[in-house]
Amino acid sequence: MSTANHHDNQRMPSLILITGMSGAGRRATSAALEELGWYVAENLPPELIVRMAEMSFEDDSPIERLAIVTDVRSRDFAGNLSEVLATLSESGRRPVVLFLDATDAALIRRYDEVRRTHPLQGEGTLKEGIDREREMLHEIRERADVVLDTTNTSVHELRKTLETYFAGIDSKPLRVNLQSFGFKHGAPTDVDVLLDARFLPNPYWEQSLREYRGTDPQVAEFVFGQPGAKRFLDATEAMLETMLDGYREEGKSFLSIAVGCTGGHHRSVAVVEELANRLENDGVHVRVSHRDLER
Repeated sequence: MSTANHHDNQRMPSLILITGMSGAGRRATSAALEELGWYVAENLPPELIVRMAEMSFEDDSPIERLAIVTDVRSRDFAGNLSEVLATLSESGRRPVVLFLDATDAALIRRYDEVRRTHPLQGEGTLKEGIDREREMLHEIRERADVVLDTTNTSVHELRKTLETYFAGIDSKPLRVNLQSFGFKHGAPTDVDVLLDARFLPNPYWEQSLREYRGTDPQVAEFVFGQPGAKRFLDATEAMLETMLDGYREEGKSFLSIAVGCTGGHHRSVAVVEELANRLENDGVHVRVSHRDLER
């Protein structure tokens, strides 16, 4: 997505604001974006973000892709950052807000590995510092365009995800991430919409289909031949069309959707593949992933 489609100027740089939990991967994200051709300004306090964006939007600026990293080391971080986002939006320079997150257990493990203290820990425990940060960042997380949970993500996987979202950001106004998963492996936490396909009969119990997957035509034919399947797909497509229209009006850039079944092998995979085909036919840029297909 490019912020350029919201402005009348002939050239407007793309703008990402990166924030999130300390220890969730801001440094790795910065490095990955630099490799993708972004100019990254790290650890800017909120009061300097607007000025940095203004400089990048000037006609003689060489910067076309700007990523700004900010964190809770700034005083009154959350309130000031909300004001910054409002100011940028009012001036027609609304950034894509990328929020990096991870579970408490993962954050604690990472801090223990590097033997560092949390910036909000003070005289308390590491967990208390994390709790303070979560409370402080709650509003910003809710406003984020993209939330990436890095709990089980390697540096290589993080870079691949960022490349999917941001490598071609100038040419795609709206992006949808569609993923299938199995509820028995846990539901994903970094999604906007979560759908449950377990109401459909499970192809796993059909002996002739058990070893196939939702990407195979015989499984898809079985799934979509079930009562209610077409009605579910039609209703979901209509709902997403309404949401995407609203996202475009609000200048939002990304929508993340997850579809689950029991194991993440059959029903959810088939539904994701069909939804992707329908959305792509409507001109939406879609990324498909099947989290548990190989489990």
